[in-house]
Amino acid sequence: MVFSNLIDSQLASPSPGLQAFRRLLEPCGVVELENRAQRSSALTRRHFGRTMRLFAPLYLSNECVNNCAYCGFSRDNAIVRVTLEIEQVATEARHLVAEGFRNILLVAGEHPKFVSGDYLQRCITRLKREVPSISLEVAPMETSDYLPLVAAGSDGLVVYQETYDREVYRELHTAGPKKDYDWRLDTPERAHEAGFRRIGIGVLFGLSDWRGEATALAAHLFHLQRVCWTSQLTVSMPRLRPAAGEFQPRFPFDDRDFTQLLCALRITFPQIGIVLSTREPAPLRDALAPLGFTMMSAGSHTEPGGYTGQGSDQLHQTVRGRKLESTCSATSATEQFAISDERSSSEIAGMLHTRGLEPVWKDWDAAILSP
Repeated sequence: MVFSNLIDSQLASPSPGLQAFRRLLEPCGVVELENRAQRSSALTRRHFGRTMRLFAPLYLSNECVNNCAYCGFSRDNAIVRVTLEIEQVATEARHLVAEGFRNILLVAGEHPKFVSGDYLQRCITRLKREVPSISLEVAPMETSDYLPLVAAGSDGLVVYQETYDREVYRELHTAGPKKDYDWRLDTPERAHEAGFRRIGIGVLFGLSDWRGEATALAAHLFHLQRVCWTSQLTVSMPRLRPAAGEFQPRFPFDDRDFTQLLCALRITFPQIGIVLSTREPAPLRDALAPLGFTMMSAGSHTEPGGYTGQGSDQLHQTVRGRKLESTCSATSATEQFAISDERSSSEIAGMLHTRGLEPVWKDWDAAILSP
């Protein structure tokens, strides 16, 4: 049974594992939190060694048909948009490969006209010549639509529920296919059926109470461990950042809460990968890197063409989903959100070395499965 049919009952009558996770979210003192941090670090070393996988997002398009109040790409935002052509995507990817990356996340807004399944398949096919590991963070699809993307060479899919609070979700998603809460919630299971080797989920913290969101996220992880057992699971805990539309966080989720949740996730799910993005400030990323995270983004841009300026001659502005015919004077597309840690990939790798961690640029190649 899919998770959308189970979430309400599982939260109303939590399993012993979920009850234990909830207890880890209750307020605690400094000494207790430090003890959990040490335990979290030890568990991470036991299951992952001292490695930290590095990846970079590559934005394909910021066109979108959805209205999401918190997102810079939201349809009604008056922003500068572009969709990269295949060779422009390849140019961006070559830049990232030159930086050292062998693990790239392709990201796009949801717009069938610009970001079709065929377009994504052509992007993957083109990049597989140079990039061993390609993951996707794109509009949810049917299993049958994922199959050609897996066949083309994509090995991972990331989909954040954004918020597990149904009422908040309904309020913040006012137009477009993303309005369907259940359809999005069950995406990881469809992705697993299609054969993605790695599946990532997460919550955008700041939209609802963090403890409630974290509990639902943990319930989802428990479920996916049971039904998606052939896929490696990762979880992310991004916090809201400034973006077009100027949406402000509704609920606090400070650094201490962030650390407590990290420890709770690692203690409860010792073998699941945990992702740390450039949304977080450099000092916090440096301090928390050894405690439980296993994967970090570095040197990120959140706009199409952000690395090499690709698509700058095709920029156009939209207002409420309509393209303006007037000449666009902008020099770059609008970013999805402002990053916080602007250090280069080499600087991040150096930081990891100083903390006794080993940056891993490549941990997967299809040749592993070759006879």
